[in-house]
Formats: sequence, structure tokens, C-alpha cells
Amino acid sequence: MADMNQLIEQLQGFDINDVDWDRVGVWPVAVRVLLCFFAAAAIVVAGYFLVVQEKNHELDIAKNKEVQLKTSFETKAFEAANLDRYRQQMLEMKESFGTLVSRLPTDTEVPGLLEDIDNKGVESRLSIQSIALQNEVSTEFYIELPIKINVSGGYHEFGAFVSGVAGMPRIVTLHNFRISKPSSSSGAGLTNSTLTMEIIAKTYRYKSQGS
Repeated sequence: MADMNQLIEQLQGFDINDVDWDRVGVWPVAVRVLLCFFAAAAIVVAGYFLVVQEKNHELDIAKNKEVQLKTSFETKAFEAANLDRYRQQMLEMKESFGTLVSRLPTDTEVPGLLEDIDNKGVESRLSIQSIALQNEVSTEFYIELPIKINVSGGYHEFGAFVSGVAGMPRIVTLHNFRISKPSSSSGAGLTNSTLTMEIIAKTYRYKSQGS
């Protein structure tokens, strides 16, 4: 207790303005102890910010990478375990794709397709005014061929015609329906009760890599 009181008295009697930094060895023991304490604290703090903090950051990165690697491993393990199923799905997709492509007409089949559309009009008891090919539209994977169709008849006949075209073996989609009454200057055979329908039918051709 006496030593502690002596150290406290030395600190109280120490004047920082009278410090002689060239004679640290003759400073009071209490002052030298306090100086060593602050120096040690400074070293610890500097070591934390310069070394420990950086290591903690690297540790966090390593932990995150470990989580990512575990997730990747689990995903690949699941894929490996289901590889046969994926291969079977790929085969089924190829077969489905081949079926769809087979339903797309080639250039040489377009006349036959137009004839089929004309026959659907006749079966539906419609009068075919015109069936005209429009300019092809090329997309990334397929070529779209619009066909402008003008027919005349009644509502029920229109419905039968649309259903017949939609049910054709080849892929044909119908767009831009427009039904109107014929004008007085329309062609022969059209009565006041007859309606005209203009419709765009679109068929598609698979765009091969060389197209």
C-alpha cells in the first residue's frame, strides 16, 4: 500500500513541462510504468488495425466463399444424381421440337397450304374473294409468312372457317379480324345480308442456321 501511495505521489509531482526526453531512465518509476502501459496499448491497437482487422476481413471472405462452394457442390451433386433424368428430358424436348418443326411448312409446301385454306373456305360455305401472300418477316429463329384472306358469308360460316383453319395439321395462327358489310360497289353475288371478313393468317417456317 505504501508503494502504491509512493507511485501516486510521484505521478502527482511529475510535471510534463519539465520532461527531459533524453533522460527517460531517471524518470520516476510510476511515470515509466505509465509510459510503458500506453506504449503497450498503442502497440496492441496498432496491431489490431494493421494485422487483426485485415485477417478478420480475409476470414469473412473465406467464410463467404465456403458457403458459395458448398452451395455449388450441392447443386452439382443434385444435377449429377439426376443426370439420367435430365438426359431423358433433353431427348423429349428434342422430339417435341422436331414435331413442332415438322408442322412448319417449307417453301415448296406453301401452295398446298393455300389450297388447304381455300378448301376450308369452301367447306364452310364461304365465298373466297382473295388469298394473297404477304412479305415474309424474318426473326431470330423462324420466318413468318403472313397470308391476307378475304372471304364473304355469314357469322356462322366465319366461325366454321376459323375453327377449320385453326385445326389444320400445319401451324397457322389467325390475326387482325375485320368484319364489315359489303359496299354497294362490291362484286356480284354479295347481298345486303352478306358480310365480308378480312383476316391475316400467319404460318411459320423454321429458320435453319444457313437461312
